[in-house]
Amino acid sequence: MTLTIAPAPVRSSVRVNATQRRAFEVFTAGMGRWWLKTHKIGAVEMADTVVEPRVGGRWYEKGVDGTECEWGRVLAWEPPSRLVLAWQINGRWQFDPDLVTEVEIRFIPDGEDGTRVELEHRNIERFGAEADAARAAFDSPGGWPGLLGSFAAIFP
Repeated sequence: MTLTIAPAPVRSSVRVNATQRRAFEVFTAGMGRWWLKTHKIGAVEMADTVVEPRVGGRWYEKGVDGTECEWGRVLAWEPPSRLVLAWQINGRWQFDPDLVTEVEIRFIPDGEDGTRVELEHRNIERFGAEADAARAAFDSPGGWPGLLGSFAAIFP
């Protein structure tokens, strides 16, 4: 018997000073406000990050010149509590329609006016030989923890 150990999912969380509904809204409809502009795959400066609000909707970046670069699809759309996105960017930071890893985001009420946002990026073994490097990037200060920190900074 041969055991294969898959890379563990990357998990990160943050508490924001917003209601569950508002946190979900800003995370999705306002992604362009908090997503770091350096985190792009397009050839030009990024103008916006878009999540189409429905299962099957696209998740992509818009360049300042109007070009669009696909990142993935919406796999689950359950406002205001849950969102699952297909991450289809490979280890060379290019869109790959044959690669599907999942990014699940849960919005959990935390007190009267707060929400705990929990993110899990899973199926990282699907990166194949690039899995360990991809996991390290996602779990680094510039990866999901940094992006969630940027998101939390929207809420004073």
